Amino acid sequence: MAKPDDRSNNAERIENAIGHTLQNRNEARDYEKAHAKELSEEEKQQIEEKNERREESIEGLQQEIQDEAEDNK
Repeated sequence: MAKPDDRSNNAERIENAIGHTLQNRNEARDYEKAHAKELSEEEKQQIEEKNERREESIEGLQQEIQDEAEDNK
């Protein structure tokens, strides 16, 4: 039997995901700054591209929170 769809904590889970994504982005930036001399241009580019994807993810998650807020009205 399928579990019922429990969305009672969606906003909280989304906020946690945003927080973790922001933390990962910041850690990647710090790593890149701390190891700039040791990193190849390719590695720097990979870090920057991954952070761009993280930014896109954050934007999408923020939209989901807005959608949740509208649904709960």
